[in-house]
Amino acid sequence: MKLAVIFPGIGYHTDKPLLYYSKKLAKQYDYEVIEVSYGGFPKDVKGSPEKMKEAFFSAMEQTTDLLKDVDFHAYDTLLFISKSVGTAVASAYARQQHLTTHNVFYTPVEASFEFMNQDGIVFTGTKDPWVELAIVEENCQNRGLPLFITQDGNHSLETGDALLDLEHMNEIMKQTRQYISRI
Repeated sequence: MKLAVIFPGIGYHTDKPLLYYSKKLAKQYDYEVIEVSYGGFPKDVKGSPEKMKEAFFSAMEQTTDLLKDVDFHAYDTLLFISKSVGTAVASAYARQQHLTTHNVFYTPVEASFEFMNQDGIVFTGTKDPWVELAIVEENCQNRGLPLFITQDGNHSLETGDALLDLEHMNEIMKQTRQYISRI
């Protein structure tokens, strides 16, 4: 049995493109899917380490409560698909629960790398205002995590050009599918 858990970002819920299509891919590969939902975050988190920490701890608390009845050990394979602050939550939760997971990390924030120590792939954009590209590149290299970079991509891996964004989304989902298919 295989389980995929989806960890959204702040304001980036599981029906937005990256997570929506990732869920569909997981289902295509016979994963049962659980979507984590959290909220109640402080306003103006970006640029405020204190508010980011508050959002992280709030999301961790909500995640722990939401997943408390899941028997992770009943599954042969665990796949965590996460976005933004969700990358920190997914990684910290796996560590806290002593779980071995495979991971798709979409646009991790800098604090996420403190917890990202398991198998996975990372996607980021060159114009992500939440984290410097050099920080993502260095951390991925140090952890042996394959990194896929969207040129001119923002924190949602979008450029503002709808057709170009669709091309990028297609490529991102191809890489995601390739990763999921190898697990």
